[in-house]
Amino acid sequence: MAKRSVKQRYAVIGAGWAGCAAAMELARAGHAVSVFEAARTLGGRARRVERENTVLDNGQHILLGAYTETLRLIKLAGQDPAELILTLPLQMRYPANSGGMDFIAPRLPAPLHLAWALLRAKGLVRADKLALMRFSTAMRTMGWQLYNDCTVSELLQRFDQTDRLNQLMWHPLCLAALNTPPERASARVFLNVLRDSLGASRRRASDMLIPKADLSTLLPDAAARYVARHGGAVRTGAKVDALQALPDGRWQLDDGEHYDGVIVATSSVQAASLLQGLQDARLADAINRMQAFTPEAISTCYLQYDASLRLDLPFYALVDTPELQHWGQFVFDRGQLDAGQAGLLAVVISASGNAAEQGHGPLAHAIAAQLAQVLQRPELAQPAWTQLITEKRATFACTPELARPGNASGMPGLLLAGDYTANEDRTQDYPATIEAAVRSGVAAVRMMNSGKAAKQP
Repeated sequence: MAKRSVKQRYAVIGAGWAGCAAAMELARAGHAVSVFEAARTLGGRARRVERENTVLDNGQHILLGAYTETLRLIKLAGQDPAELILTLPLQMRYPANSGGMDFIAPRLPAPLHLAWALLRAKGLVRADKLALMRFSTAMRTMGWQLYNDCTVSELLQRFDQTDRLNQLMWHPLCLAALNTPPERASARVFLNVLRDSLGASRRRASDMLIPKADLSTLLPDAAARYVARHGGAVRTGAKVDALQALPDGRWQLDDGEHYDGVIVATSSVQAASLLQGLQDARLADAINRMQAFTPEAISTCYLQYDASLRLDLPFYALVDTPELQHWGQFVFDRGQLDAGQAGLLAVVISASGNAAEQGHGPLAHAIAAQLAQVLQRPELAQPAWTQLITEKRATFACTPELARPGNASGMPGLLLAGDYTANEDRTQDYPATIEAAVRSGVAAVRMMNSGKAAKQP
């Protein structure tokens, strides 16, 4: 007879996507889970906010069909992804006559869908298409792996990608996936994302998934209900200021309770602060790696128009040209995702440090003017209201050979979970995305259960 696991008590600090994933996996295994979240809203850096009496997200997101762990947990929490997410085939579609291209993959088996999309793509000349085909073929031959990391720009130059292809395809994808400019972004991590989407054997892996519900509803709120149904608790407005390692190997938190293990699933900045408070030399390596991260910002500008306004597509890619005050990189028609948000557009700016320096008013005005020009709709220059939301520490700069801590902290029973952690198999490292956070939370529980929690990062 198989030996049943002993029910233990665990604490999860932070109810972002990593913390929610860890809490669900612990609850699913039959353990008692207590989740501590300092904020009142679940979701961490991918959560809902309320502005102008409207429920928005702190950043417009696109998920991928390759986000298998995220989709698995959404279903485990009792949610139906089909009701909460708009699924579109892989595409990079720019407004007509805006200097972009029109690339959309049909629903054919992989990799035929990409070949057909490339053949039918508009706005690319023969040299661009040959360069894209050459790059894709070479990466498949290499197994989408680099043994010596370099920047994305260096990789693209090595494989003779054209300036136009870089501007319209590779650079926007790099910014969207890694939130780091190509001249500083890790080519190895970029290829990991491309491998699991463009290079996957399943066509669905390359699908683009746009949340119709707000981000907190998509998983974090449902995760809290799942934990509660399994006897656990999620406490909001409950900041943990200190940890204490007990002589018997257990842990004590601010609530005075004792736990068999703790998963710290906060941001890297907050995690480093908590670990420093323990004053244990075994944590030095993890702390040093977290403190070495350079933050990157993401800005989302929401623009409300008359409810009758509707774009021809749910979203468009935009050519960002800062010297022309064209900062927007993607625009989403929220009304096509949620009927209650008719007339609301969301414009995303990744790696938005320079753009955010313009200030809310000037940047929102510039984005409205950009939309009016590239979409050839003058009325877009005059929104009823705008809201600019900038997450200054949305991600870390995902640079080549970046030393990231693993899930193991260095102390028994204390694990780290977050989109900043490294996978045990470095060829699986992802940038700071929702999927990376979820995978990290799942990996932390797996490591806790396997008894590897004290292994150095």
